[in-house]
Amino acid sequence: MMAVYDFDRFSKHDAIGDVKVPMNSVDLGHLIEEWRELESAEKEEQEKLGDICFSLRYVPTAGKLTVIILEAKNLKKMDVGGLSDPYVKIHLMQGGKRLKKKKTTIKKNTLNPYYNESFSFEVPFEQIQKVQVVVTVLDYDKLGKNDAIGKVFVGCNSSGTRCSPRRKWRSR
Repeated sequence: MMAVYDFDRFSKHDAIGDVKVPMNSVDLGHLIEEWRELESAEKEEQEKLGDICFSLRYVPTAGKLTVIILEAKNLKKMDVGGLSDPYVKIHLMQGGKRLKKKKTTIKKNTLNPYYNESFSFEVPFEQIQKVQVVVTVLDYDKLGKNDAIGKVFVGCNSSGTRCSPRRKWRSR
């Protein structure tokens, strides 16, 4: 697949359209020049919420789970000025109940916040297979309710389309 984007120097590039060319139908031994009509950009591409980078570490002997929120990139614009005031909430869950919650500092006027903030939770070894970590990125609003930008679930009963957090969690 080849995608065409509208370049934006100061924020996220906008998808214009794409072309799918099956590679088994192309003779790569020769120069190819052909015209194809662009199809509208994938809906999934237009609804990108951004990316978050975080790490998890569990020390069984200490019964300590550490979550480090490193940074987020290309977050969805939530404020009128085209930026956001993002912060991250971390919930430790078990059986649908919230056991503990922690949150990062608020980073003002950015779509690419850098945190490098560490949070520790006491989780006994016999409970680690039963807990779930929920990482939620929110946009802080002075007036009214803070808006959720996106969420990631890791651990027990988690699933996803890109990878299996549950499998990764259990293999550590």
